[in-house]
Amino acid sequence: MRITLITDNTVYKKGLRSEWGFACLVEIENTPRILFDTGASGGVLLHNMEKLNIDPRSIDCVFISHNHWDHTGGLDDFLKLNSNVKLYVPYYISTGYKKLEVIRVKDSVQVYENVFSTGELQGIEQSMAVKTDKGVVVIVGCSHPGVGNILVGASDFGNPIALIGGLHGFNQFELVKNLDLICATHCTQHKEEIKELYTERFTDGGAGRVIEI
Repeated sequence: MRITLITDNTVYKKGLRSEWGFACLVEIENTPRILFDTGASGGVLLHNMEKLNIDPRSIDCVFISHNHWDHTGGLDDFLKLNSNVKLYVPYYISTGYKKLEVIRVKDSVQVYENVFSTGELQGIEQSMAVKTDKGVVVIVGCSHPGVGNILVGASDFGNPIALIGGLHGFNQFELVKNLDLICATHCTQHKEEIKELYTERFTDGGAGRVIEI
């Protein structure tokens, strides 16, 4: 599988724009393409997608982790270009998209064959769990429910081996000691500490970074 960071607080690839927000493209063999979150603005999202040669019309599914502006800000502009998508949102979000297929997620649910939502954890956020031959790749928005709770939820689908996304104030570093890959992005407050502890398994983020697993 391949994960391309489209929006992040920093830039990895020259020519892209940064902003306080997160969005990434999730590509899995024989699976429709998924846009995970949409950053804070359509301007940055669509600019970066164009520079990365990602056609918005090639996206089949949009997965929103939680209803904060820095993860949903680009959604309306994206839908103006492609409204033929399934939209997965936490259950507490009520949208006004009458012509869109909206799936409000309360409990864990299967999105595609090897793609799952952890369900709406702590009443605020869902994360994505992708089953691979190596284990489960966990993609998070801001980790508001806590990294520990998210990893427990994701473990319903297999052994978590990777964690990608925003970790906010996460500081229980021992919880990720067994992961093969950590890419702490966006709102992560203790990024340098995590990187120092797990240097060989840490991958820097930034818009344009591509992670292949």
